Amino acid sequence: MTVLTLNNGVTLPALGFGVFQTPPDETVASVRTALETGYRLVDTAAAYGNEREVGRAIAESGLDRAEVFLETKVWISDYGYDKTLHAFDKSAGKLGVEQIDLLLLHQALPSRFDLTLEAYRALETLLADGKVRAIGVSNFMPEHLDRLLETASVVPAVNQIEVHPYFQQRDLQAVDAAHGILTQAWSPIGGITSYREGGARTFDDPEILAIAEAHGRSAAQVMLRWHLQEGRSAIPKSTKPARIAENFDVAGFTLTDAELAAIDALDQGVRRGPDPADITLETFGRDIPEA
Repeated sequence: MTVLTLNNGVTLPALGFGVFQTPPDETVASVRTALETGYRLVDTAAAYGNEREVGRAIAESGLDRAEVFLETKVWISDYGYDKTLHAFDKSAGKLGVEQIDLLLLHQALPSRFDLTLEAYRALETLLADGKVRAIGVSNFMPEHLDRLLETASVVPAVNQIEVHPYFQQRDLQAVDAAHGILTQAWSPIGGITSYREGGARTFDDPEILAIAEAHGRSAAQVMLRWHLQEGRSAIPKSTKPARIAENFDVAGFTLTDAELAAIDALDQGVRRGPDPADITLETFGRDIPEA
C-alpha cells in the first residue's frame, strides 16, 4: 500500500475509502467491507450524517484503532472558534474515538471568512492539544489559501478537492504543492460525472478505456492508478463489495508516462461540485446534531 507523508510528518495511506452520500443504514456494511478488503483510511464528514456508523464499523472490525486513519470534516454551520472546538466533540463522540487523525474545514466561507479563520484557529488548538494528529481544509481555492496563510500558524496538511480526469484543478494543485499541502481527490474516478446531469462520464471515456484494456484493468482502476502515480491521495466511494475490492486492487500495474499524459490531456475544466465561491450560511447552512 502506498503511504504518503504529510507536512508535519504524519503518514497516511494514499488510497482511502469515502462515504459521501452513503446512507447511514448502508455505511456500517460498506466500511466493514472496505476494512476487510484492506483499506486503512476512511473519510467522512459531519455533514454526511454517517459518522456514527463509520465509528461503529471501525469499532466492530477488530482492528486496533491505530491501524485505521480516520478523517472527518467540520461543516460551515459550526465555524467560529468555540463552535469549531465543540464540533470536534460532536464528531469524536459520534465516531467513538478520543483522537481524530485528520480534521478538515469542509469549505471556505467566503462571505464570512472571519468565521473560517476562527474555525481554523480552533483546529490549530486541537492539534496543539493532541486531539487531532493533522489539520487541513477542503474545497479551498488559491485565494482562500492565501487569506488563511496570512494568519495561520500551521500550514494545512491537506486540501481535499474535486479531482478526476475531467476536472483536474492543476493551478490549485500547484498552489497546494508550493505550500507543502497534500492534494486529496474527492470523486477521484469521476463518479460525480455519472450522477450529475449533462456531460460525458469518465467511465465511458475512449482514452481511459483503451488504457484500461491495455493493462487488463477497469477504467476506475486506471484513474486511481493515475492519482497515485501523480502523488495524490484519493478516496473513492462505493457501497458495492465488488467495486470496493476493485478500487483497492491498483498495486499490480504501472501506467507509462505517455498514458499519464494522455489522461492529463482529458481535463475539461468543468466543475461538477458546488462552486466554492457560492458557499454561504444562508444557502448551505444546516444544524449538525449533537453526539
